[in-house]
Amino acid sequence: MERGSFAARHDFDALQPSPDIDVRCAQFSEIAALSEMAQRLVPGVQIGAAELARYFTFDPQSILTFSRQGHLVGGMAFLFLSERGHDALLLDEICLTAPEMHYLASPQEDVAAIYIWAIAATGRGVAGLGKAAAHLRQLRFRGADCYAQPSTVAGREIMRATGFAPVPSFQPDLWCYERPWHRQPMLMPGAVIQARSFADARH
Repeated sequence: MERGSFAARHDFDALQPSPDIDVRCAQFSEIAALSEMAQRLVPGVQIGAAELARYFTFDPQSILTFSRQGHLVGGMAFLFLSERGHDALLLDEICLTAPEMHYLASPQEDVAAIYIWAIAATGRGVAGLGKAAAHLRQLRFRGADCYAQPSTVAGREIMRATGFAPVPSFQPDLWCYERPWHRQPMLMPGAVIQARSFADARH
């Protein structure tokens, strides 16, 4: 992956879409090339084209391609988890190298959690993340926080720069990006003082 593109911190949902990179749902004919790219660029990825095609057939929105001037420069795969799958992820009860289908949300179901299964990109392909984030702001995905396990130094840098942080779980080295609309508003110090004064006045 290209490094240095995410030197400044930006929330994943605030990444600007790059006009140079076209991001769309994969086509079945691209699955073999995406599988080869993932195995070449992402340490630990072993899933073959046939297995990847199985997940793609179940939910075609779960795999995106990044292309530049008509050439494939990357891709991104997700596990769209149900509530049961979300629990299994946190409890380390799901096999992330070959996820069990019963942990996935059906294509007609709102997604409880999004696991970023793999990001594979060459050159400027990593700039496709802005449009990938827009894909995940569709109504079906908006209620789901994003999870990932970075497997490279560059991947860890991207996670840190886009608002992901390690979270306590039984799953080793699990990082989470909490969607902005899920975050509790922070009280300003003045508001805390006023609240305390009001409480004191009532006693």
